[in-house]
Amino acid sequence: MPTFSLSTECLRKLRASRWLAAGALFLASHAADAQTTSTWNNKQCAVVLTYDDAIDVDLDNAMPALDSLKLRGTFYLIGSSPAVSKRLPEWRRAAQRGHELGNHALFHPCDGSLPGRGFVTPDNDLSKYTVSRAVSEIRVNNTLLNAIDGKTARTFAYPCGDRQIGGVNFYDQLKGEFVAARGVTPSLQTAAQVQLDNVDCYGINGQSAAYMIDLVKQAQQSHTLLVFLFHGVGGGHSINVDLAAHRQLLRYLKAHEKDIYIAPMVEVAERIKAAQQGGAARK
Repeated sequence: MPTFSLSTECLRKLRASRWLAAGALFLASHAADAQTTSTWNNKQCAVVLTYDDAIDVDLDNAMPALDSLKLRGTFYLIGSSPAVSKRLPEWRRAAQRGHELGNHALFHPCDGSLPGRGFVTPDNDLSKYTVSRAVSEIRVNNTLLNAIDGKTARTFAYPCGDRQIGGVNFYDQLKGEFVAARGVTPSLQTAAQVQLDNVDCYGINGQSAAYMIDLVKQAQQSHTLLVFLFHGVGGGHSINVDLAAHRQLLRYLKAHEKDIYIAPMVEVAERIKAAQQGGAARK
């Protein structure tokens, strides 16, 4: 009957359209995966190892562990730190070996008006700063870092993760002077999701090697960026990771180097920036 024939034809077309939609979704998903893995140097994910505050254990513990496996990290330096002024040649050699010397401000000012900030001194209270003072001190630190490593491309890390002074994002005046800025919010993100003015990371304070390695495995499965934030490595800071746990993480990364893109923040951020600009150009 004509009515039955028409219904059958409609059903066939509906099924076909569903298959086409599913196929398009499959292709789009795989195209996105391909773009992400291309950003990660044609590997499953990217891992960035960052170390804050320019302390002696950076040079005594963390850096030798990285160098022994030919891995490179990002060390966010506070310009006024004694470990910078007293050990300049060692930082210069570190940069020559491929480590990034990132900018962590000249005096590491944090917002002392926030809860739990009793450690903030009046001189280094970001809530008492002007935006121009914060910007000027960060620029001075860039000059110092350039004198050490001769580089102009680098990244910034917000001290204590604080981004605002009186409701104003002070980094907005510095975007053209850095490739990216690292924040403190923990998450795994695709290249398209990353906000280069506030890159997410996982702060490590006493967690086990198993915990850190599991994060890497999650990044491998989801094809995302994983940034670690360390302070003390084997001591030297109230925020610390066990030396053996840190070593186990590095060994896992080295053993899976063919699948994991491990590089300083500035290199990974430059790839993300290029991918995002390329995506915007195609829209």
